[in-house]
Amino acid sequence: MADVARRAGVSHQTVSRVLNGHPNVSETTRAEVLAAIRDLGYRPNAAARTLVTGKTNFIGVISVDTTLFGPAAMLYGIERALHPEYFVAVASLPEFDRDSLTDAVDRFAGQAVAGIIVIAPETSAADALRGVAVHVPLVVVGSGDYTPLASVAIDNRAGAMLATRHLLDLGHETVHHIAAAASSFDAAERVAGWREALAEAGASEPELMRGDWSARTGYEFGRELTARPEVTAVLCGNDAMALGFLRAAAERRRNVPGDISVVGFDDTPEAVYYWPPLTTVRQDFGSLGVLALDTLMRLISGRDAPGAPPLVPGLIIRDSAGPPPRRNAP
Repeated sequence: MADVARRAGVSHQTVSRVLNGHPNVSETTRAEVLAAIRDLGYRPNAAARTLVTGKTNFIGVISVDTTLFGPAAMLYGIERALHPEYFVAVASLPEFDRDSLTDAVDRFAGQAVAGIIVIAPETSAADALRGVAVHVPLVVVGSGDYTPLASVAIDNRAGAMLATRHLLDLGHETVHHIAAAASSFDAAERVAGWREALAEAGASEPELMRGDWSARTGYEFGRELTARPEVTAVLCGNDAMALGFLRAAAERRRNVPGDISVVGFDDTPEAVYYWPPLTTVRQDFGSLGVLALDTLMRLISGRDAPGAPPLVPGLIIRDSAGPPPRRNAP
């Protein structure tokens, strides 16, 4: 820094202000300092900064299965929203339990991260978080009120109600639901929204089908449901399940949406290219990642981080849902 200051003809305090984006530096001086930095190939010493401040400019993100669309999209949103001086370090766990979560938090704390975001939409994660001693700012994504920590979430219940009401409004007598495991907060809230919409409409509640988030689950339950002519509307727990269901319907020669209507959840980028293009519930995972980051940065700076209301998803209407087929009069 002293070399840069001599080259630019300024004090080392001025160089520090330029590096930290301080507004009280003239544009001429800023340009001269930046030119000296380029000429000398100067890079701030991160290790020295950590020794002085006790923290790095890294944000730790802990998640399970970052190959899934939701966690991957949230990571992208966090990285896009980060201030240029910050970086993301990711710990992808094979499963959420107290030992693995404690180990990940301790490793990040040992690396002096500025803060931690935990993408934790599973009951096991919420249970583990209750017993973890956290000594750095931490924000939880996806656990809602299930943990006492600062958290952000999407209103999955409202999204499932939107989808179910849409199918009922099209004239279907009821809506079947293919869900993921009850250990998932997202799945549990979507089931609750589906049930509430059916109850409000006075519609009968079919037997719930539970699997995982995979296309295989949608296909296997789809083989069963498409063999039943009375089934005319299905809400799938995510778009991957809907994809598997569409395959099963095609094999049964059940026309979508002429014979049976299908609605997904997530609005993955591929949903518009399904055949037919998928009606689905759009979750803005990028905005959720930004909200999590904003909440964390408030905590890092010592400000309050009031609980943000859940983000409300929207229904994206395409071609996979329509009125039920007409029944021939007896």
